[in-house]
Amino acid sequence: MSTAISPTAYNYKVVRQFAIMTVVWGILGMGLGVFIASQLVWPELNFGLPWTTFGRLRPLHTNLVIFAFGGCALFATSYYVVQRTCQTRLISDSLAAFTFWGWQAVILGAIVTLPLGYTTTKEYAELEWPIAILLAIVWVTYAVVFFGTIVKRKTKHIYVGNWFYGAFILVTAMLHIVNHASLPVSLFKSYSAYSGATDAMIQWWYGHNAVGFFLTTGFLGMMYYFVPKQAERPIYSYRLSIVHFWALITLYIWAGPHHLHYTALPDWAQSLGMAMSIILLAPSWGGMINGMMTLSGAWHKLRTDPILRFLVVSLAFYGMSTFEGPMMAIKTVNSLSHYTDWTIGHVHAGALGWVAMISIGALYHMIPKLFGRAQMHSVALINTHFWLATIGTVLYIASMWVNGITQGLMWRAINDDGTLTYSFVEALQASHPGFIVRALGGAFFATGMLFMAYNVWRTVRASDPAQAEAAAKIAVVGAH
Repeated sequence: MSTAISPTAYNYKVVRQFAIMTVVWGILGMGLGVFIASQLVWPELNFGLPWTTFGRLRPLHTNLVIFAFGGCALFATSYYVVQRTCQTRLISDSLAAFTFWGWQAVILGAIVTLPLGYTTTKEYAELEWPIAILLAIVWVTYAVVFFGTIVKRKTKHIYVGNWFYGAFILVTAMLHIVNHASLPVSLFKSYSAYSGATDAMIQWWYGHNAVGFFLTTGFLGMMYYFVPKQAERPIYSYRLSIVHFWALITLYIWAGPHHLHYTALPDWAQSLGMAMSIILLAPSWGGMINGMMTLSGAWHKLRTDPILRFLVVSLAFYGMSTFEGPMMAIKTVNSLSHYTDWTIGHVHAGALGWVAMISIGALYHMIPKLFGRAQMHSVALINTHFWLATIGTVLYIASMWVNGITQGLMWRAINDDGTLTYSFVEALQASHPGFIVRALGGAFFATGMLFMAYNVWRTVRASDPAQAEAAAKIAVVGAH
């Protein structure tokens, strides 16, 4: 038996590395978000320097929170889940290590180049061609590690969470490679391989599916593992989870054109994007209901378990965001909401309420197990973090809803003679109170991350990784 143990013990080292960096990048990315939100309240915070302007720091903020914070959370949880559900070690420790160091290198590349103004100008795809190529290499390696591990699984069944992770990995690779096709003209400048409306269409096919697959499908993989684990209940309906998976990946890929209503994109493509976005409500809510109903018979645990609270509230925000998104894709609603702060609020309902909260809950569940502890250092600190995150998210979303509807109505108001009633500056002045509340909400959320960092630091400092490895060996052997 002893000879069978060591090859099957899980690789927790790379999971620990990604888990810790999720917290680090979360603080940096969210802290930068608070800073640029404050710039809209106090423009002097630009300091009169080109590399600290909103236009340069805002893409750095999105890259840090999506790819650094969100990406590290996805790497950490997918490597953890695939090993435990397949009851086998990652197929290659060295390739897994390459994905960790390669991913950090991509993020450092973003931190250097974006403030300097090196950008493709494409939303969520700003990184210039040398960094984009490194990202593609790291991502293909990630796919090899993930799917290679599934191939050598000890279980007959592939758990549904792995289907979601697998779809997210494959589709993200496709989106990134196709959208980044470009002609380099210097080390840090390239031009898109596409032109005009085609370029816009491919960019928003990428842009919306960066949300649909990177920020939704991957995190649903997380939900299908960590919600049943933390609730200590089986998933409510395994059949529904399979229907949810196939419906989601079939529909999501078509929704991108709703970003291009009333543009040069052909009208049929806009209408197709709108129709698919509305239909998308069904599988999205199917997944949300499946997660929520998993707590049947376990709702009382919410009183005492703040980790479960993070996971359940994230599902509530997922349900809200996936109702709001299809509604905003309807052309008549879009004519009011698009290009306003309402869109910013919608994105952050998903980013803070869904993505960040489920990541935080998953990390709080994993970290004690990764470091050989019974639980996190302080449950009270998790509770404090939960309320800071929840209040911060609500303040953020509500302020952006009010701002967005105000802006939309002011921009479309016309006098009897057909001239605009309000100037753009007047709409900006009306938005100022909302900017203050938004910065406050972001500050609440970022403060919660500092509490998390302290809690994680105290947990890790008292840790026994060898004990965690031993537990992993016992778990694997016991499973056989």
